[in-house]
Amino acid sequence: MGSVMTPSDATDAARDVVVLGSTGSIGTQALDVIRRNPGRFRVTALAAGGGRVGLLAEQALEFRPEIVAVAKASAAQELQLAFYAEAKRRGYAAGEYPIPKIVAGPDAVAEVAGWQCDVVLNGVTGALGLASTLAALDAGRTLALANKESLIIGGPLVRERARPGQIVPVDSEHSALAQCLRGGRPEEVRRLVLTASGGPFRGRTRDELADVTPEQALNHPTWDMGPVVTINSATLVNKGLEVIEAHLLFDVPMDRIEVMVHPQSVIHSMVEFTDGSTLAQASPPDMRLPIALGMDWPDRVPDAAPGVDWTRAHTWELFPLDDETFPAVRLARRAGELGGTAPAVYNAANEECVEAFRTGRLPFLAIVDTIARVMDEHDPGSAGSAGPTVDDVLAADAWARARTAQVTGLA
Repeated sequence: MGSVMTPSDATDAARDVVVLGSTGSIGTQALDVIRRNPGRFRVTALAAGGGRVGLLAEQALEFRPEIVAVAKASAAQELQLAFYAEAKRRGYAAGEYPIPKIVAGPDAVAEVAGWQCDVVLNGVTGALGLASTLAALDAGRTLALANKESLIIGGPLVRERARPGQIVPVDSEHSALAQCLRGGRPEEVRRLVLTASGGPFRGRTRDELADVTPEQALNHPTWDMGPVVTINSATLVNKGLEVIEAHLLFDVPMDRIEVMVHPQSVIHSMVEFTDGSTLAQASPPDMRLPIALGMDWPDRVPDAAPGVDWTRAHTWELFPLDDETFPAVRLARRAGELGGTAPAVYNAANEECVEAFRTGRLPFLAIVDTIARVMDEHDPGSAGSAGPTVDDVLAADAWARARTAQVTGLA
């Protein structure tokens, strides 16, 4: 079903891993998994945006990759200086440590996505991850995909380039679905059920969200994530993106993908089968588990994260989604059903709105309202009957960002 790997693809060999977005939330947790499993994984390349060169230098010295990439061209010299400073801080003498090749610029991250390895973990945030996803697939690498946006905006472009089993989901919900889908054949699947924590504003009315501040939106009740994903979880845009992602990964129609609110974030998603049975994957909210599974799929990494404590009582709740207060999921379904470049517009408008909200230039409720308006003005079929090309997707992305700025008065 879809492009997710099957158990028959297992290998016992240690895996060489390229980590994209190594200084972000996903990247740092992935390196923690690798650090604790030195005989199972080896880092061959690291890539980051360039905003945290000190941390990137620390990572390079610890994991000793062959190449390090920074998307910010001006950060190359800064990284090299940080590398030598970190080596000096550790008391290394010249020649005691290898100096990795450094590449910089807007194409640098995609360049290392095709580096020789077994697995590319794409933890880049946002639409910028598309080029890296395509580069990893074209190079024949297994893609552990945490950058859902690249699949969502790339859609058929990504699916066409991926051979069966080449994409392994790292989002906790889609990792859960992939695990549950082992329990039945594709034709036995009735529906997928994604769970959502509900974010920090679960239970509030729309009127009660009018004065939400960025600080409040960034205070997620269960997950420790980067700022963009955290705000997306507060608006439930993130869950909308995940509905589209599940549709593309597992070839299940949009109308057979449900969302339930689960505040405890222990049940990560469920699969209902045609006989009425439902399989759920449960674990405490810790991204190291799906990251480890993504890097070593279909094998499990022992003690990747703590399990549920079955010696004490638990109460797990599930509630239907409040579509009136949080219309982002409904809007994402529309984008997924329209197809073409509509998902790219949904994502781009959201990214611009989130940045404006974070910097105090846009109210919280205006995020989803603006996405809806920009989507209404876009023609998703303009790319033609053959489907969108990469240029079509990038053009739609650029148009949506510019139109969002105009609509919100930020241009």
